[in-house]
Amino acid sequence: MSQLLLDLKPDVPPTFANFVTGRNGEACRALQALSVSDGFQSIYLWGPTGSGKTHLLNACVSLQCNRRAIHQLSAGKLAPPESIAPRSMVLIDQVESLGEADQTTLFRLFNTARHSALAIVVTANVPPLNLSLREDLRTRLGQVLVFHLQSLSDDEKRTALLQHSQQRGMRLDESVLNYLMHHGRRDLPALMNVLDQLDQVSLEQKRHPTLPLLRELLQSPLNLTPP
Repeated sequence: MSQLLLDLKPDVPPTFANFVTGRNGEACRALQALSVSDGFQSIYLWGPTGSGKTHLLNACVSLQCNRRAIHQLSAGKLAPPESIAPRSMVLIDQVESLGEADQTTLFRLFNTARHSALAIVVTANVPPLNLSLREDLRTRLGQVLVFHLQSLSDDEKRTALLQHSQQRGMRLDESVLNYLMHHGRRDLPALMNVLDQLDQVSLEQKRHPTLPLLRELLQSPLNLTPP
């Protein structure tokens, strides 16, 4: 039976500092500027799984600025416009999953956003024109500042994995990273999930996060990397 750990290292919260930018520098700069802007602003982020949409959305929460209150909303939990204070920042992930009631609420929010000087950031897995939403909302989303997030290159993924391991206090040999890059899933969240599992197993078994331990982990039926 593995040792019960009471001091597992906490997950590192997503910030702009620990986001590997790659070719997404313009989107990062636009998001960071929202916290100090005064008027209405809206940004639409889209891209494939693992491109960093949710990381960047959550990174907006880390912006230390008193100018805007922050509201993180999700499907089924969209707040009515009248409950959101002027000059707030509204963050909505996976806008493609909104039901009919949420779509109506978001459209109303956009109708009041300019007058209330809101900053609105939404994410999706497709560009605005490909959304299966009500036409007036889809059109409105197509009129905001749109960024297509680009997936990282293999070198950039390696940099992200090294950075992630360092933040967790892991010391990885080059052979561990090489093996993971060649035998792990290609999307970055899955690769980072394997690193997190490797860190946990190494602590539980009091072993270094070596290549043999990584091989054991990847070959284990209990390896629960996300689909």
